[in-house]
Amino acid sequence: MTDVAVSAPPSPWRAMAGRILTDPTTLAGVIVCAIIVAGALLAPWLAPHDPLEQNIIDRLAGPGSEYPLGTDQFGRDVLSRLLWGARVSLLVSFLSIAGAVIIGGAIGMVSGYVGGRFDLITMQVMDVLLSFPSLILGMIMVALLGSSVTNLVVAIALTAIAPFARIARAPVLVLKERAFIEAGRALGFSHLRILFVHVLPSIVNDLLVMGTLWMATAVRTEASLSFIGLGVKPPTSTWGGMMRDGFENILDSAWLCIWPGLAILALVLGLNLVGDGLYDATDPKANAQ
Repeated sequence: MTDVAVSAPPSPWRAMAGRILTDPTTLAGVIVCAIIVAGALLAPWLAPHDPLEQNIIDRLAGPGSEYPLGTDQFGRDVLSRLLWGARVSLLVSFLSIAGAVIIGGAIGMVSGYVGGRFDLITMQVMDVLLSFPSLILGMIMVALLGSSVTNLVVAIALTAIAPFARIARAPVLVLKERAFIEAGRALGFSHLRILFVHVLPSIVNDLLVMGTLWMATAVRTEASLSFIGLGVKPPTSTWGGMMRDGFENILDSAWLCIWPGLAILALVLGLNLVGDGLYDATDPKANAQ
């Protein structure tokens, strides 16, 4: 008899990565996001000029060899400010959504697991937060806390907690009635162990997909707050702030609005493509076909 080697099935994460990388649309989103992240991380080496250096003689200079994307009204290099501004957009969006995933996911899990009056009151509070548009709620929080990176992260995270609580709660309501949860209770497992060892792995894919899509929303919210003057204070470079400064010279120097606008568009589009790809890769109905 000959032994037949049976290969082990790929891990769920490796299988998901394989499905993502074989989808052209999702792969395009991954490439766009990777380019922007690389540009932000390598900004100190890629930026041709100091983003805060002012050269009044070269103010509002068009794109050329010395300034590939032109200069703003203070003579600052637009390309350098774009690269450094990407750091602010990525940092604020990642930290705010990570905080919303952790806090909102924990609230939703506990609310769905406990149920009863606690669940009712908690979800009513979440409904109140959902009744405010994310930009309006972000404006209120920044106006109360002040303009800084930390306050911007807190404000945007607060706007996203309620959706993540809803996303986490819905599957927990079903999972807590399943046989393996009942078996855990019968074996004397603590509620925390049941939640974080048995329930959390079942909803982490939903939170991951939602988090990727909401990062795009966080980028737009940060840019909008910076555009109206409630974002990070100048002279720190932000894409929304660059668009606000360029708006004053849009008729004479349109590139001041075009370049940061294209950067925001590219990052939001890339994140949405990645989020859609993650949803398809983690959808059991799509994978069964």
